Amino acid sequence: MKILSINAMRGPNYWSVRRHKLIVMVLDLEEMEEIPSNKINGFRERLENLFPTMIEHRCSVGTKGGFFERVDEGTWMGHIIEHIALEIQTLAGMDVGFGRTRGYGELGVYNVVFAYMEEKVGRFAAESAVNICQALITGEVYDLADDIQQMRELRESERLGPSTGSIIEEAEARGIPWIRLNKYSLCQLGYGANQKRIQATVTSETSSIGVEIACDKEDTKYLLEQAEVEVPRGDIIRRESSLQEACRYVGYPLVIKPAGGNHGRGITVNITNYETAVIAFHAAKEVSTAVIVEKFVIGEDYRLLVINNRLVAAAKRTPAHVIGDGKSTVKELVDKVNTDPRRGYGHENVLTQITINDLTKNIIKAKGYTTESILKNGEMLILKDTANLSTGGTAEDVTDIVHPSNVSMAERISKIIDLDICGIDIMTTDISQPLSETGGAVLEVNAGPGFRMHLAPTSGLPRNVAAPVIDKLFPIGATGRIPIIAVTGTNGKTTTTRLIAHMAKMVGHRVGYTTSDGVYIQNRMLVSGDCTGPSSAEFVLKDPTVNFAVLECARGGLLRAGLGFKKCDIGIVTNVAADHLGLKGIHTIEQLAKVKGVIPETVLPHGHAILNADDALVYDMRRTLNCNVALFSMDEENVHIKAMQRMGGITAIYENGFVTICRGTWKMRVMRAVDIPLTYGGKATFMIQNILPAILAANIQGISIEDMKAALETFIPSPSQTPGRLNLFEFNNFTILLDYAHNPAGMRALKVFTDALEATVKVGIIAGIGDRRLEDNNEMGSISAEMFDEIIIRQDKHLRGKTEEELIKMLHDGIKMKDPDKKTTIIPSENEAITYAVKNAVKGSLIVLCSDVIPEALDLVKKLKNREMNGELLFEQD
Repeated sequence: MKILSINAMRGPNYWSVRRHKLIVMVLDLEEMEEIPSNKINGFRERLENLFPTMIEHRCSVGTKGGFFERVDEGTWMGHIIEHIALEIQTLAGMDVGFGRTRGYGELGVYNVVFAYMEEKVGRFAAESAVNICQALITGEVYDLADDIQQMRELRESERLGPSTGSIIEEAEARGIPWIRLNKYSLCQLGYGANQKRIQATVTSETSSIGVEIACDKEDTKYLLEQAEVEVPRGDIIRRESSLQEACRYVGYPLVIKPAGGNHGRGITVNITNYETAVIAFHAAKEVSTAVIVEKFVIGEDYRLLVINNRLVAAAKRTPAHVIGDGKSTVKELVDKVNTDPRRGYGHENVLTQITINDLTKNIIKAKGYTTESILKNGEMLILKDTANLSTGGTAEDVTDIVHPSNVSMAERISKIIDLDICGIDIMTTDISQPLSETGGAVLEVNAGPGFRMHLAPTSGLPRNVAAPVIDKLFPIGATGRIPIIAVTGTNGKTTTTRLIAHMAKMVGHRVGYTTSDGVYIQNRMLVSGDCTGPSSAEFVLKDPTVNFAVLECARGGLLRAGLGFKKCDIGIVTNVAADHLGLKGIHTIEQLAKVKGVIPETVLPHGHAILNADDALVYDMRRTLNCNVALFSMDEENVHIKAMQRMGGITAIYENGFVTICRGTWKMRVMRAVDIPLTYGGKATFMIQNILPAILAANIQGISIEDMKAALETFIPSPSQTPGRLNLFEFNNFTILLDYAHNPAGMRALKVFTDALEATVKVGIIAGIGDRRLEDNNEMGSISAEMFDEIIIRQDKHLRGKTEEELIKMLHDGIKMKDPDKKTTIIPSENEAITYAVKNAVKGSLIVLCSDVIPEALDLVKKLKNREMNGELLFEQD
């Protein structure tokens, strides 16, 4: 068996609009295509021995043990690998259940699709599942435990921490979109100009001065002392020579900790002698140049969490510890504690497993024990010097018993330090009594405090502490969204996208848009090339200057990674025609329609899907939608349009020479088509079809008819506004038309336009396209034979899997099928083909250049035009 490719879906996709995180592995079963599971001796037994928990997999049978029934009946290895990939992730602590295995369209090749939580784990699971299956087939022993541990480690290195994750989950629950901005915890909530950012529990609204103060324990303590907040007596030193005097001044027992630090690093507590103090001093110096020596306050460790100047949670923290039973060693007691199912690797469970490291051994040694010592029954031995959950500590929720005086103090401290989110560490014997009465003290104020102890305490009530963070960042009703219009289809996507963006800019929006030639923010191209995939969409949505997005979405990006957004306000499908068939497992036009149909399925319930009523495949997309539907048609008598109008819906039609919007049966005429520059006086009828969904989208977005008309009048087909789309260059003796027509449907539409143009001779410069089928390239040649008096076959810059000779032959064969006597010249170089056509152009001729690398062809044609305008020869004399 051989893996041909592994892709990770990260947004709505061909396989599922709701389940965004999917691995799609293309797997060639090779010789195993002929050997189902029931033909392999002992396979079922080996599979069940390795994965006894697979008894829970119901599969299509729908009952417990259903998957094993399928194995007994005989199923293919792709299906089994799908289930293995799901099961090993679950065993590693990531419970996933969605999977599909479907034919790829080639003998023995399958799409194996399954859910993942972390992408690197999903990719690892795909490869591991194939290896495991191969071992099961041959009967080899497989080290499953090693794979499980690797997946756990990958997850911990990739996943968002529990604090960041809780904020993201709360945002998602409120319909607020988000984007992860780096591989750590920096995340964007909302889109464009309405975005906020978080990094763990620091937000874009957190005071930088507040963070600086909290990170400097000397400044924090000084400010709190000045405000009459109870803090322990202490001193700050920088040299070991000052340590003895500081210890004498503070008095034992004491605490030594770095002045700048967090997460308990470099802190030593309950120091009772100078020798220990020296060791603690050097530990603190590894974290900070300044070291705090302060009185060790007797009591229990509490964390008070204040968000937006209100106390939202409090927890009593206990360091990792064991309790003796009179017979077990310290190591055995730790192992026993770690068997608690609530404890796991890293942050995978409520609690973290306790590890015995050098620090732990030193703490045990300081108590007069070793890891092999046996503790008395009931004796507690502290194993860590801090109460952090990440080192095995526990937490008990005490929010409801915090004394009002302590609540008021905590909220006041958050204002003194100027932090919107802060964790206040308190040592006291009783949090239900004022600190002034218990002799307790405030030990630290932390910026970016962890939420884990409050979200999932070891005991007590869990607190949704992420909710007040979102409340602060996004007031009631705010979602952080900006209008998103997504455009897809086989032809017309780019022009429709550009026209909508032009309309939005005309009414004052700061528009970001993606097209097949680049990413634009307002009028500036910031990225060039085919930018119709998810990363380009995210580029726009991450830009803080953008408050309106128009995103062209092509099939390639959808199949490669899904969409770059989860929901849009308007989804447009211009049409579906045979194009790119035979690629990435899409072999039929119905499958292609399913790909394009992902866009309208992502429209928000209050939004609109704008569908082409003249295209049966597009019109049928309405059946699966959970949003409003608007239709457009070139025929006002279209039965679907009439039905929509009778129901009071929104439509756009071409009627009596006008592009018209209808609300119900009421018509709102926008302009005569002949007066719209984009239609070339009405000759380019396919441009009218692009205009209709654009004016519908504008109307739904509240753009007035007058503003639409102004935008249509100023949207000129040109290299600047519509590069490569009907760019007409008038020379003295001939005309050049440059267009992106790249499939049979596009060529037929272009033919309607060129048939309406007057010319003495029509010359076509065409090219075969490597990622099209033989019949598509043949048809392109046949259509060209009908369009042109002469044809020049050149070759695309990108061969896309075929040879130059193969592509030229495909076109040439298509031409000969239609007209064996058609004058045809083969010039592989595009520049040389253009040069040849221009040099041999007769007066009044039309040269039509169909190009896939628009910038290069445009540059050459514009260079020729500039030479003519300057009175120069178009070409140097030979």
